Amino acid sequence: MGSGSIVELKNVKKYFEVKRDIIQRITSRHKEYVKAVDGITFNIERGEVFGLVGESGSGKTTTGKLILDILKPIEGKIFFDNFDLSLLGKRDVKAFRRRIQVIFQDPYASLNPRMKIGKAVSQPLEIHRIGTPEDRKKKVLHMLEHVGLTPPEIVYSKYPHQLSGGQRQRVAIARALILNPDFVIADEPIAMADVSIRVLLLELMMRLKQEYNLTYLFITHDLATAKYICDRIAIMYLGKLFEIGPLREVFRNPLHPYTKALLAAIPVPDPSAKREIPMPRGEIPNPINPPSGCRFHPRCPYRMDICDKEEPQLKVDSIDHWSACFLYQK
Repeated sequence: MGSGSIVELKNVKKYFEVKRDIIQRITSRHKEYVKAVDGITFNIERGEVFGLVGESGSGKTTTGKLILDILKPIEGKIFFDNFDLSLLGKRDVKAFRRRIQVIFQDPYASLNPRMKIGKAVSQPLEIHRIGTPEDRKKKVLHMLEHVGLTPPEIVYSKYPHQLSGGQRQRVAIARALILNPDFVIADEPIAMADVSIRVLLLELMMRLKQEYNLTYLFITHDLATAKYICDRIAIMYLGKLFEIGPLREVFRNPLHPYTKALLAAIPVPDPSAKREIPMPRGEIPNPINPPSGCRFHPRCPYRMDICDKEEPQLKVDSIDHWSACFLYQK
């Protein structure tokens, strides 16, 4: 692993067994699994914003939970700051969780509706026994003001339902940063916010990144959003990584047909503009029985005979730009 990496995944897999009723268990011993994450490898450099992009059901959130150690991989290794998370003991979990935090997609679901904002933001400090009650309150008020929730004294005593969607997301950001973590997983952090304030939330996240020296894993389905915040991006589809590279390089020279389709789907403010790249046919296949070979081949407009027989591997095309497509592999 590179000396600058804070997170690295090596051939990580996570399958979920499909639940069956009693008749199915009696009549068949064959078990089925949802292959949510199926052998992915990538690293996140310290101080960067790494984007994980893909359709719903591609395995992005599961990848985040694996890094958080909420889920355990069935195969492969995950390293955080050069430490193998499979060696993490019960006594080490608390210290680990202090260094890595998450901003969830839906702030209303992730905040306790019966808990006041001040209590919700200070709870991580209480769990880790940081400071006195007076110190915690001062720190929470400072953080609330820092994320733009003013006056903080009034917000401190409110309940989540008394705030707007954008304000609740700022509370979620404040709660994630109150412990001064090294690494933050932002799982669709602006998807539930109004379009008018999405840019404000992205600007807030980038300002806090500079002030707190953070590293982000930015999970999104929207390449247009990733364009404004990410340094590198990885394209994920049905548990597999199709392309990884610097943001500008991927936008300027997309290699995989799926990446090209995602870029072509970005809305253009011109009614007369026509799509130059055909959109993929159908929907994302069932992850229980994914297609053989390249998992994108049933929807790919450039499919070849080899695509449904062999699985392409990630190979480097240019400096730090990787793709898994037979169009570029001899």
